[in-house]
Amino acid sequence: LDGLAMFREIMDSQMLLKTRPDVKLSTSEDLLRFIVQYGDNVFPNLRVGLQILVTVATSIASCERSFSKLKLIMSYLRSSMGQERLSALALLSVEREVTDSIHFEELIDKFAAAK
Repeated sequence: LDGLAMFREIMDSQMLLKTRPDVKLSTSEDLLRFIVQYGDNVFPNLRVGLQILVTVATSIASCERSFSKLKLIMSYLRSSMGQERLSALALLSVEREVTDSIHFEELIDKFAAAK
């Protein structure tokens, strides 16, 4: 990203939006959608910066949720189970997207057939 070009694009987009009172933007995602709709090549640096901003915010929020759940799991279960089991449950919570995609019934059937 070119900082000076980004600054110019921000100023230009601000001027453009002042001439368009019909456009209401309340979030960075709204601004990104407007820029993509208006034309990617008009504000390329601003588009990339907004994509990074939107992505980072989402990534941080999902990590914060995972750590929040981890804290709840640890405080609730600390007294009643060993560290190894607690670590396994914490890992399942952090990797929830992966565990949601596993079909446990098929896995159990395969395991039972192997025995």
